[in-house]
Amino acid sequence: MRHGIVLFTSDRGIPPATAARLAEEAGFTSFYVPEHTHIPIRRDAAHPTTGDASLPDDRYLRTLDPWVALATAAAVTSHIRLGTAVALPVEHDPIALAKTIASLDHLSGGRVTLGVGFGWNTDELADHGVPPAKRRTVLREYVEAMRTLWTQDEAAYDGEFVRFGPSWAWPKPIDADVPVLVGAAGTDRTFDWIARSGQGWITTPTEDDIEAKVAGLHRAWQAAGRSGVPQVVALAGKPNLEQLDEWSAAGVTETLFGLPDRGEPEVADYLHRLAETLSRR
Repeated sequence: MRHGIVLFTSDRGIPPATAARLAEEAGFTSFYVPEHTHIPIRRDAAHPTTGDASLPDDRYLRTLDPWVALATAAAVTSHIRLGTAVALPVEHDPIALAKTIASLDHLSGGRVTLGVGFGWNTDELADHGVPPAKRRTVLREYVEAMRTLWTQDEAAYDGEFVRFGPSWAWPKPIDADVPVLVGAAGTDRTFDWIARSGQGWITTPTEDDIEAKVAGLHRAWQAAGRSGVPQVVALAGKPNLEQLDEWSAAGVTETLFGLPDRGEPEVADYLHRLAETLSRR
């Protein structure tokens, strides 16, 4: 099981490039950042952890653009994977976003993982013209359309929300595609979506009974006739070595640990202590 880092980026605290460099130097295999374009002040959507309009962290209001953040990280690292946990592709033009992601993957030497969400903040989605009741369908079409642009020399797509005729678009991702992981609650509906359109699952921060849910994902994967096994990225709090062993045995392929909202010395010290703890497994 691999271990990675997720930084809740903002316009304060440690810059993502610095955090990614420190994480790579400490031996972590991946570096993830989230996305919110904006947070509507008046909204009906409740936050999943607070249950109302309040937010658990003011960094939701201050989140950096994930692709700019990861581009800066790519420039100062050489092998750590660069991902989103999670991005919201439906808040972008899919053709332009496919170009952005492919360019980052090309320039980083094939290190991009696309973690996507359906979007708990339906008011945010609505500002981008996404019908909340259709957000899963819109995301599926966006992923399919981007994958077409990434993998075909002459790409075209004809869906309900995305349409374009035969087109050329380079660069292509280094490995011909970009892994797509879905960050959402571990439900049968989510697992069916992943089995159809993704390569794996990112757990939510409040997820419980991970082992049983990974088994459910594997059943959906097999029922869809997919080969191999899905990737499973589990968000972890404090490192619990016994729990990590149980997750690994159940099929979790990677864990992510969040960084404190601090400056470089504090983050460097945290990464050193975390790496030392994980080395005892």
